[in-house]
Amino acid sequence: MSTRFDTKIAVLLREDLETWQRLNVTAFLVSGLGTQLPEVIGEPYEDADGVPYLPMFRQPVLVFEGTKETLTAAHAKALSRALPRAVFTGDLFSTGNDTDNRAAVKAVRTQDLDLVGLAVYGPRNAVDKVLKGARMHP
Repeated sequence: MSTRFDTKIAVLLREDLETWQRLNVTAFLVSGLGTQLPEVIGEPYEDADGVPYLPMFRQPVLVFEGTKETLTAAHAKALSRALPRAVFTGDLFSTGNDTDNRAAVKAVRTQDLDLVGLAVYGPRNAVDKVLKGARMHP
């Protein structure tokens, strides 16, 4: 049985990233959504032997890719719509911890961020508008 959600969780990756970077950026980006948006998290899991597992998102995460320009435009749209979002910049590939990551983002003006990834959550139609011009990740 398939459920159609009225909200969407989406990740937009810059198309020129290496495979390991795409996976790393996606994991980092979506980790922020569950911390601030408890409604995106489902119930904990348990197997038949009673071993508990952490809860996960209650809905699919859709992954898209696009050019640097597509990512910049999507970021601006997400900001203008005040949608919950997470960013990953190129600078974060050279940092090694959360403190340095936050400092690297803080050091750059919004319009000058070297965006390589963006996660966004919100009403399906609003997220679709943010992602205009992006394509599903292959």
